[in-house]
Amino acid sequence: MPRPANRTHDVPTQIKNPDLVEKRRRQIVDAAVALFVEKGFHKTTTRQIAAAAGFSIGSLYEYVASKEDVLYLVCEAIHEEVERGVAEALSRVTTGRAALAEVIREYFMVCHRMSDLVLLIYQETQSLPAQWRKRVLENEIGITGIFVKVLAKLTADGGLPEIDENSIELVAHNISVLGHMWAFRRWYLARHYSIEDYIALQIDFILGITTGKVSR
Repeated sequence: MPRPANRTHDVPTQIKNPDLVEKRRRQIVDAAVALFVEKGFHKTTTRQIAAAAGFSIGSLYEYVASKEDVLYLVCEAIHEEVERGVAEALSRVTTGRAALAEVIREYFMVCHRMSDLVLLIYQETQSLPAQWRKRVLENEIGITGIFVKVLAKLTADGGLPEIDENSIELVAHNISVLGHMWAFRRWYLARHYSIEDYIALQIDFILGITTGKVSR
């Protein structure tokens, strides 16, 4: 399922220069992420975000209309990082099981780098207005859709055994959730596995599912 194009242009701004808007919003997102992780979304104020970003509160409101807009932009930044990483992985290896393994590795590494933000999305999505919450959930399905496309292409090209459409979709959701699991259970998993160990074991597990080598 494709993701909506240009997801952040609907966030209100008083600035006409799109490059400047993107640059300043990146500053706002970076500042907000640190505060949301440290204080939590509800205890962070827009004034604190403005100060951390080096803006006056008036300047902040030229680029966003509310704290909820900032949270939505944070969610978008995470999804865009995942999309970029997966696209780069596919550009390196495009055929066979190696392509799927590379996509999984890149996705899991993004989840590792952004573990705090993955948790933030799950904890605070309900704080978003309905329109932004719906968009964030669509984005999550869109990321799963990337894995569906990869699995379908590899199956069609003979790189994986024939898998029916329902199974492809379920495996794609498994990949998505297993990446998030590192963030959810990192407090335990990181004591027993390095991220490289975790990725290697999960790739073996997922490839086992797709080749029918996992016990049923």
